[in-house]
Amino acid sequence: MGSTLLLQVRVCLMSPQLISTARFLCTRDIKPNLRGRQVDRTNSGQTRIVNKAIRQATEDEKRKKSGVLSQTSFPKSVFAAGTAKRTAELMKRKAPLVFQEEEQHEDAHRHSAVTKTVDQRCFKGVLHPPERPLTPAEWMKLRESLGNPERFDVRMMNALFSSDADLNVAKSLLTFVAMETGTLSYKLLLCYLTLCVSGGHDDEVFDVYRIMRGSFPSLDTGASSLFIKSFSRTARWKEAVEILHEVKKVFTPSPRNYGDVIAAAVHHSDATTAWGLYDELIKKELSPRQETWDVLFTGVKGSEREKEMGAMTESEQHERLLGILVYMRNNQIYPQQTVANRIKSWFESLNEQKWTAAWSSATPKGVCRCCGSELESIQLSAEEYQELKDRVMTDVIQGQDVFNKTTPEGPSRRSHLLSRAVL
Repeated sequence: MGSTLLLQVRVCLMSPQLISTARFLCTRDIKPNLRGRQVDRTNSGQTRIVNKAIRQATEDEKRKKSGVLSQTSFPKSVFAAGTAKRTAELMKRKAPLVFQEEEQHEDAHRHSAVTKTVDQRCFKGVLHPPERPLTPAEWMKLRESLGNPERFDVRMMNALFSSDADLNVAKSLLTFVAMETGTLSYKLLLCYLTLCVSGGHDDEVFDVYRIMRGSFPSLDTGASSLFIKSFSRTARWKEAVEILHEVKKVFTPSPRNYGDVIAAAVHHSDATTAWGLYDELIKKELSPRQETWDVLFTGVKGSEREKEMGAMTESEQHERLLGILVYMRNNQIYPQQTVANRIKSWFESLNEQKWTAAWSSATPKGVCRCCGSELESIQLSAEEYQELKDRVMTDVIQGQDVFNKTTPEGPSRRSHLLSRAVL
């Protein structure tokens, strides 16, 4: 009997995973002999050895269990094997407790949740604005019915813009805010300006421009762009040129800003200003918009129009328009259909040259199906490849400035030189 117990204890010590099973077997074998404790204690000390071994195995088992629990709760890495499964099981056990806490605090946060929902609806423009202008008392009543949300004026103005509401409704809102606070915030005026520009209310834009110029030291990018767009389509288009020059002192204007002023200059027969701004746009390495090209090709369409375009002669404008086509070719820009129609009309309107334009397609070999001309190939010849190879080796790989090659700006400069070499 003693040899059996020692064998089982040895199995427990050799295999930690069988601790609980071995302990159960050892206890089951000892119980029949524990009717009298004195009998067991006189069995050559074997019972004391077994009990000591069992206690040692139990302590080892507790230590290993605590180690496993600590590893499960706090894994060394989220990418360790089994971490995702253990985390999912842990969250599943915690879910009922979290749900109970949420139920306990649901009543306390119900009022704030409703107010937040109303605020989000106002901000997104889901709330339908009034269909007619309201008095200050009616605006106050409407705001109180929504729970007095923060920045009610700005959110309501956004809702008016989203729903394309009547401008008089927006004016009544401005009157309410001015009477209540005594001033109009920059954000509210910017939202109202957006509504006026999108609706074509240029006279109102002039009033907003006067107010913002007198109330604020400077204008941001959005306000400046809106003023340029609105002024460019009116007789006060030269003020848009001045705003554009002011913007250039702070940041680089967008191609849309340049395009609006160029369109205004062409419309008012000022070719010098139009082409000067276009050259400035190209020097700043900005890509012109398709609408800008459409305006330039439209502005020189008729002979009478050409005489009214200012100091530039017809031949000079002809060279400028050909330069636009070269720019498209070098940068692989394909004009839109409206711009292509303008280019077609311009070629056909040339008096000294007889051009016939038609829509066509190319064969797989690159031959035009209309006139039979062969299109330019993008494949490099041996001479062109050798020239490109030399340029890349000299300007990009070797370089002329060691400092630029060993600084973080070096890779970007090399990529820029590589693109220039390819062109």
